Amino acid sequence: MARAGARVAVATPKRGRKRLLTAFALENAEHSLRELYESRSAPRVVAELGAALALSAAPRLISAVDISNIGGSFSVGTVVTYRDGRPDRSLYRKYRTRAVKGADDCARIREVVARHTKRSASEGRELPDLLLVDGGRGQLSAAALGLSDAGVRGTALAAIAKREEDVFVPGRAAPVAFPERSGALRLLQRIRNEVHRFSVTYHRSLREAETRRSSLDDVPGIGAARKELLLTRFGSAAGVARASEAELTEVPGIGSGTARKIREALAEAQTRDGAGE
Repeated sequence: MARAGARVAVATPKRGRKRLLTAFALENAEHSLRELYESRSAPRVVAELGAALALSAAPRLISAVDISNIGGSFSVGTVVTYRDGRPDRSLYRKYRTRAVKGADDCARIREVVARHTKRSASEGRELPDLLLVDGGRGQLSAAALGLSDAGVRGTALAAIAKREEDVFVPGRAAPVAFPERSGALRLLQRIRNEVHRFSVTYHRSLREAETRRSSLDDVPGIGAARKELLLTRFGSAAGVARASEAELTEVPGIGSGTARKIREALAEAQTRDGAGE
């Protein structure tokens, strides 16, 4: 308004010819921006990573998958995406895993990779040049199965193991050898750490919500402190309900009498909830 020297009104057409013109202008702007992005050279560290992994091109779009759960309860999967070595938070995604029972993180990686890839395709979003998973060869194979389930080919895969920071890729028996103080390896570590942070944060938020409100509230003698201990140990009220009396008494402050009351109260709650369905 200061540059125009007068009051400026901004309007968004809702229908008719002006709305079509606005849509065309937006489409052209997106196309021009995409061309500008693709014409830029990849950052050096991204190009270095592509060379280290023997990829046909620099992985300018990298997505990473992580799983977080306690004993199979409240199991979640998250995806973070980096563009040209920087986080693109508009492409971060969260998933509650549902197809896998028990503590099988490889199966959960397969599920999350397949669901996320199908979702990306259905939303018309570009697929990553490289998909990174936290783990070793087992997690790498699970991610490959997830891509296959989604009917996707052409996305490169890598896995980075926490203990030795080894990086594995399909078709190569030995870990990838990175130069000392490699910027490419540090980039993979940053992405792995970010997806782990995002996953733990999401998992914690679900646990806190469960702590605030759960069927354990109806059990006599179970206050906030004991409830938190039970949920931390078994992951959810459903996990507590599945526990035996002996397992419940392993939690500090839970004696055999209290364990019996917990099982009876939760069994009654499940029966009541089932009758109301």
